[in-house]
Parts: sequence; structure tokens; C-alpha cells
Amino acid sequence: MKIEDPQQIDNYYKALVDKDPHYLGEFYAAVKTTSIFCLPTCRARKPKFENVEYYTSSEEAIAQGYRACKRCHPLEYQS
Repeated sequence: MKIEDPQQIDNYYKALVDKDPHYLGEFYAAVKTTSIFCLPTCRARKPKFENVEYYTSSEEAIAQGYRACKRCHPLEYQS
């Protein structure tokens, strides 16, 4: 499911920038400009706030046309 709540989006963006491991398994960050989705702890350069969508599952991100990040390997993550 795509996350739409503005407060939750703000929290998730902060977690993404901080690489917060407490959010692993809670969301996947999908970057509109690259069509890649990542784990919250990904070490890749962080996108602009307005370029990120958040999904609760990797399957949903894939269904929306995103591919898995080759740096953090979100499809290999087991919660």
C-alpha cells in the first residue's frame, strides 16, 4: 500500500535520511526520478523530499514500476 499520510511521510523521510534501522520492515522508499526502491537504511545518496514515495511492501513498489536497489538489496531483507 502506498503511504499517503503527510505526518507519516515526514517521519519516514527523516528515518530515510538518518538511515534509522528501527524502520526496517515498516516501509520501502521509492525514488520517482530513478525508479528504484530502497530500505530505510540504504547508504545511497538521499533523494529530495518531493521525489520519494513510500510503500508498505516491496511487491507494491514493484507493481508501481520500481526496481530493487542494487546497493541495499531490499528483496533480500527478511523482517
